[in-house]
Amino acid sequence: MAQLHDLRLRLLVQQESEHISNSQPSDLDLSIVQARCLCWLTLLAEAHEDQANDAEGKGDTEQAMGWFADSMRLRDVIQVVTSIEIPLPESTDLDNNDGSDELFNNEPPMSA
Repeated sequence: MAQLHDLRLRLLVQQESEHISNSQPSDLDLSIVQARCLCWLTLLAEAHEDQANDAEGKGDTEQAMGWFADSMRLRDVIQVVTSIEIPLPESTDLDNNDGSDELFNNEPPMSA
């Protein structure tokens, strides 16, 4: 079940990054978007962990477990977002050169 969840999450994030890159292809750096998302996700996971610790300190075990489970889900999302490969942007300059458009055809996308 966890594998299915990871695959669905990965697909969702990749679809969203494709949507973003298609809507603003000239002035958007997906690696910057990915880095910003990771910063916010990390802050959110830390806040959930703090909430879990506060609830535990108050003796509310059920609430603490809920906050902790949420923080673990966020950590899973962080791992998925970290592992997403950001493809190199297509360049029209390469298309106009003689034969150079085949230069990177066999190369895998870069990982951020």
